[in-house]
Amino acid sequence: MITASALGSFALIVGLLTLTPGLDTALVLRTAALGHNSCAWGVVLGIQTGTLAWGVLSSLGITAVLTASHLAYSILRWAGAVYLVWVGSRIVVATLRRRARADLARAEDAHEPDADGGFGSGWRRGALTNLLNPKVGAFYMAVLPQFIPVGAPHLTTGTLLAGVHILLGLLWSGVLIAFAQVLRGSLRRPPVRRILDRISGTVIAGFGVHLALGD
Repeated sequence: MITASALGSFALIVGLLTLTPGLDTALVLRTAALGHNSCAWGVVLGIQTGTLAWGVLSSLGITAVLTASHLAYSILRWAGAVYLVWVGSRIVVATLRRRARADLARAEDAHEPDADGGFGSGWRRGALTNLLNPKVGAFYMAVLPQFIPVGAPHLTTGTLLAGVHILLGLLWSGVLIAFAQVLRGSLRRPPVRRILDRISGTVIAGFGVHLALGD
């Protein structure tokens, strides 16, 4: 059975990883800042679903394929890169096409449905973003086995460790969503929203380019 010391060490590692600003932070903040609560929590739970999947796959040794096969890693890396560039580009292009009058009407109409979709749409976006990032799988493959004691059931212990990561991710995402809600009034003004969308879209697409160019 895993010791409290090992569990604490793992929590520290994934906690620092969770707090480091990155793609997940950009997705959650952007969605929550625009007032899409259901979509924002969908993104959060989609990301954590991907985390759970990587944890289970790593426990079973399946993600070893990513480190052993350059072709498998490259295919997943390019799929993730194309997806992120596509998502980021869509956000940026939408700001260029959106008319100022339509923006104003959208911002003032509190009963208008989420333009970015609801919970299901957010969940798919978060899950795909996480699952198509081979670096997450490589991280789990490199780190998780070090915290599974000899003789311990790999699947149960690995799932427990992934659960720690998920819990920390949920707590931090709750903080991000609460922070975005405080600034929501200002961030939903049409000129500010266009700037926010262009920045977040560029950041997301930039992560895709970085993933494509990375080793």
